Amino acid sequence: MDLRIFTEPQQGASYDQLLAVARCAEDAGYDAFFRSDHYLMMGEASGEPGPTDAWTTLAGLARETSRIRLGTLMTAATFRLPGPLAITVAQVDQMSGGRVELGIGTGWYADEHTAYGIPFPSVGERFDRLEEQLAVITGLWATPSGQTFDFAGRHYPVTGSPALPKPVQQPRPPILLGGMGPKRTPRLAARYADEFNLPFVSVADTVAQFERVRAACADIGRDPAEMRWSNALVLCCGRDEAEIRRRAEAIGREPAELRENGLAGTPAEVVDKIGRYAEAGSERIYLQLLDLADLDQVELVAAEVMPQL
Repeated sequence: MDLRIFTEPQQGASYDQLLAVARCAEDAGYDAFFRSDHYLMMGEASGEPGPTDAWTTLAGLARETSRIRLGTLMTAATFRLPGPLAITVAQVDQMSGGRVELGIGTGWYADEHTAYGIPFPSVGERFDRLEEQLAVITGLWATPSGQTFDFAGRHYPVTGSPALPKPVQQPRPPILLGGMGPKRTPRLAARYADEFNLPFVSVADTVAQFERVRAACADIGRDPAEMRWSNALVLCCGRDEAEIRRRAEAIGREPAELRENGLAGTPAEVVDKIGRYAEAGSERIYLQLLDLADLDQVELVAAEVMPQL
């Protein structure tokens, strides 16, 4: 069971704060540092000092870390064209020495699109565009050097692309897909995903959706064992009840609710709940760290949870 740190910088974070978390996670032995790809705060947060771009952040971290893997949960397909995105991810992969992973989804948060002038089509069209983006990105990376790539897409037609640059990782950086969509999501995951991720869902929902994706793999003759299976859950771990309550209050949540819907409680409670997700088939947990100043919590989990997994 891998543990990864997952941040939500749109709620209010500078690059320097993210760098501090990434370095702490690297020093503490976590497998990866991931961040969301959003341009607008959610809920009652001020969002100050303002949003940071996901791939600009990861490019910086690529040069200021040495071991930890870096990625997005999830890059919004509405934000970027697939050709330039393939170039960006390949370049950051080069800058990191081959440590990048691309989580990508349809995009869902309408308000951030209107706030920054980004088109936000219907959900059906967003899925159509995501499918074409996946075809273009993987096609560009897979094209042998010296050859060109073409794609007769409705939304993203490509003609005569030199398909450069190439990422360091071969055959490509891992691609993460996820979500609870019952039909198209499993089909896209079976075809394109190296990892399937479920954010903030119960053990029972995890079992049901993992089964849908496994069935979609079987439909196209893919071995589901080729895919990694993961969950993302909000973290609120403390040495005692007072510390748990303090951390819950810092992120505007209640301990009882977090114990029900997240990874909350003492290290022993967190280990027990991770075990339940492992029994459901999960192999990796993304710990959503909402208080980015609380590096002590990162170190606590590394010291008292990680060794028991």
